[in-house]
Amino acid sequence: MEIGLIGTGRMGSAMGERLIDLDHRLTVWNRTAEKAETLLQRGATLARSPGAVAQATELTLTVLTDAKAIEAVYDGPTGLLSGEVIGKLFVDMSTVAPETIRALSARVHAKKAALLECPVGGTVGPAREGKLLGMAGGNAADFARARPVLDQLCRRVDLLGPNGTGSAMKLAINLPLAVYWEALGEAVSLVRDAGIAPEKLIEIMADSSGGTNVLRNRGPKLVAALKEGPKAEVGFDIDGMGKDLRTMLAVGGAMGIDLPVTSKALDCYEAASRAGWGNRDASNLVVHRLEQARSVKR
Repeated sequence: MEIGLIGTGRMGSAMGERLIDLDHRLTVWNRTAEKAETLLQRGATLARSPGAVAQATELTLTVLTDAKAIEAVYDGPTGLLSGEVIGKLFVDMSTVAPETIRALSARVHAKKAALLECPVGGTVGPAREGKLLGMAGGNAADFARARPVLDQLCRRVDLLGPNGTGSAMKLAINLPLAVYWEALGEAVSLVRDAGIAPEKLIEIMADSSGGTNVLRNRGPKLVAALKEGPKAEVGFDIDGMGKDLRTMLAVGGAMGIDLPVTSKALDCYEAASRAGWGNRDASNLVVHRLEQARSVKR
């Protein structure tokens, strides 16, 4: 297929590599063109603007940072909606508030185009392997149009309801994950002086009620970070998780819901960012917490 891809950060690039491996032809755009270089070397075409991507393809994936980036890409002077887009299908895979997607949907439909949201669970490894978890929101016809591509990116993809439901579900699954990294860091701090080898510690955690699914994938890399310090490889960074936590609190506030654990978790992520850890993998919050514990004088 001729597929557009806007947003070639870590996740966008990984998805793009997966699609190129499956012989799709990609037209890409990114605000910082250098970040698209890996895909261009693999045969992707660089467009001069988001609008040019929309004109060159029938289906465009957008993988963007936040609501501000979505507004710029879709609504800017040369944005996706700046030209004739009747019948085009846009699939937004960003992690944003449900209201952001509902408002975008109205603008897309006003141009007689279609919007499906499909934020995903997983990091760059699963993205390259087509093993993401897709949470779609939109109508059934648009989902059917996008599904052949989404099935190649995701091990599972569900249509959950209208636009906004996918974003709500994505925030819901990210909340306990964000809290877990802080909780695991505090748990590891309690055995600071026990002399337990990191591999044994995480192995037992993963095999107990103190473990979660994420340790199946991130466990070995977390062990390496505990033994040798944080690595350069990043799936989803601490700054990004902080952004998601702020979104969760804003959504909860608009609903009149108090999220005290989420609020405290955000404090911990922001403290790690201030300490210079913001661009490290979110799992390294565990290492940050342990280093703090080791610095405490008894």
